[in-house]
Amino acid sequence: MVLVFLQAAVVAEETAQGVLPSLGWEWIAAAVGFVIATILIILFIKKVIVNSILGLIGWAIAVYVFHLPLPFWISLVASALFGLAGVGVMILLKIAGVF
Repeated sequence: MVLVFLQAAVVAEETAQGVLPSLGWEWIAAAVGFVIATILIILFIKKVIVNSILGLIGWAIAVYVFHLPLPFWISLVASALFGLAGVGVMILLKIAGVF
């Protein structure tokens, strides 16, 4: 069992020694940079998606549960783009008489 792992480690080491010098450090740095950028983008987009979903849920509650007469498309788009803050602004604008 140990022999199998040792053989795998030797094969991996030989492959790495053969591939890495031929690529150069620029390619390795670019690959690591792309991986880091992808992780950061996914984390950011996940927060944006959750915020948009919460905004749509808040909009649905405001319109269908509390029966607030908000303009349909404007308030729906604002809640999808800005989340719960968009719903709050639409409610404040409705109270102020802008809509």
